Order: sequence, then structure tokens, then C-alpha cells
Amino acid sequence: MAERPARKKPQLHSARVTRTERLTPHMVRVVLGGEGLADFSAGEHTDHYVKLLFPLPDVTYPEPFDMAQIRADFPRHQWPVTRTYTVRRWDPEARELTIDFVVHGDAGLAGPWADKAQPGDEIRFLGPGGAYSPGADADWHLLVGDESALPAIAASLEAAPAGAPVHALIEVEGPEEEQKLDAPLGAQVTWLHRGSAPVGQRLVEAVRALEFPPGQVQAFVHGEAGFVKELRRHLRLEREVTREQLSISGYWRVGHNEDGWQASKQEWNAQVEAEQESGAERAGAAQG
Repeated sequence: MAERPARKKPQLHSARVTRTERLTPHMVRVVLGGEGLADFSAGEHTDHYVKLLFPLPDVTYPEPFDMAQIRADFPRHQWPVTRTYTVRRWDPEARELTIDFVVHGDAGLAGPWADKAQPGDEIRFLGPGGAYSPGADADWHLLVGDESALPAIAASLEAAPAGAPVHALIEVEGPEEEQKLDAPLGAQVTWLHRGSAPVGQRLVEAVRALEFPPGQVQAFVHGEAGFVKELRRHLRLEREVTREQLSISGYWRVGHNEDGWQASKQEWNAQVEAEQESGAERAGAAQG
């Protein structure tokens, strides 16, 4: 697999809502446009993401809006709140950026904004970031995620190399949350209905039960941090998938908002890596 490119410094962009669409009871699509997207570019990666900026209502920010200046001059608790979302689609000719939002009533910040968004509403964001896309050098592809990873999985299915086997496992609350996806010929898309089970439980069971095709896999596993941790251990230790073959990350964590999760994510990742290294050493000692 090719090495990940160096991260680019995120740029500040602004956009206006052009239209919205309710895809399922709990997912809303927002299409953004406008001259503020003149310098925006995406498409190299299918997990491109942007960081939406939500200014605090009781704070006056300098104009022109400058995040670097705000971070330098304002105390941290007065910075705009950021929420990270996958780029579902970028159309450079129409200059339209599509983002899909999971919405659960008034819970959260970005979901309610998307649910109430009207044409003309303005939003600023940083980005894009991203590092994954399905490569042509893999023998087959594994895509695993919950609702939060669905936009990236959908984009990855659209970009999958022709003829390469693809297994996509997507967990949603119930059948009403399924979407029609543009999958390549031969791709196997499996919808898993969570119901009252913990988030990710169905995905862990499905990946463990999956008969892996022969050859080298390129795997994309994203979503709630708890099941991601379980699958990272399973894929690395039991399936012997190398780091280079694996794009895996917790997008969110039960019981935490994004601010709390991002603050602890680096430490959490380090702990998971240490646990896996220890597990690999124990496995090696047992075989020796």
C-alpha cells in the first residue's frame, strides 16, 4: 500500500446552503455552494473531511474571520466550536459540496443545524483533511462502519477499482435507515440492523464471521470507538492485517461529545496500540 501523504494545513472556507434533503428519518443531506468555495478542492481521498465552525453566540469575532488570529487572541473557551464531517461528494464544476448529517432531534450541535438549515444560511469550515481511498493494488476491500462512517463508505464504493471484490458492512438503527448506494458490480453490501443492541456489536460479529477472500485486503473501519477498538485488535492480531493495509479510527465515542472525544483520542489510540503490541508479543511467545 502507498504511504499516506503528509497532512496539508487546513484552509478556511465559507459556503452557503443551496438545498437540503432528508435521506432517511435520521440522516439529512446539506448541499453547500457559493463563491467561498472557489479555493476548495477534494476528491483525492474518499474519507475527506471538513471541520465545521460554529461561532459562540455571545462572542464577537474579528472580520475578516481568521481562525489563526482567534486562536492567538482569544481564550480557548471562546473559540468557535468545531464539528468534523465527511465530504460525501465534491462537484468542482458546479462548485457544490455535499455533507450528510446524522440527526437525532435537538441532540448535539451540527445535527440540529443541518435539520433546520435553509437556502442562504452561511457556514465556515476548515479543510479538507483525509488519507484513505481504495487502492488498485489490493486484492479485495473491506469497508466497515456505523452511520457516522456511511458517507465515507458510500464514497469509497463509488471509487472502488473495477473488478476488485468489495465487502461493505454497514450498521444502522433499522431498515428505515438504509440508503440506496452506487456500488460497483460484484460488491457485497450488507446492512446490519442494530435495534436495541449496543452500537457496533453487529459489526464485530459480522467481521468475525466473515470468510476473508484470498489475497491482500485493504480495510477501512471507522465509527464508534468501542467497536473500532475490538475490530482493530481482531484484524491486527487474529487476521494479521498490517498497519499499512488498515485505515481505522474512532469517529466518536458513546457518552462523549466531539470536544471530549478529541481531547482524549490521542491517549486512547496510544493505549490501544500498546495493548495490541502486548497481545502480539504474547501470541508470539505462545507459538515459540
